[in-house]
Amino acid sequence: MDNFTKLREIIALTFGVPADDITQTTTRDDVPAWDSVGHLNLMLALEDAFGLTLDIEDMARLTSVPAILEYLATA
Repeated sequence: MDNFTKLREIIALTFGVPADDITQTTTRDDVPAWDSVGHLNLMLALEDAFGLTLDIEDMARLTSVPAILEYLATA
């Protein structure tokens, strides 16, 4: 499974939206449930799914699918 497919599933599960609604260009503004608490839940889910340890600075900038995919590509 590629990173986008895995990320799309995680976002869909975290925010209770259909995976088909998540695209390569989805941002925090496109998902109503992606508020501050939702963002923290997403970051925790990413850490678990991808075996990461995110610092606060990373969490603050990972607010879109492109940003997260870019981070995963270099992690």
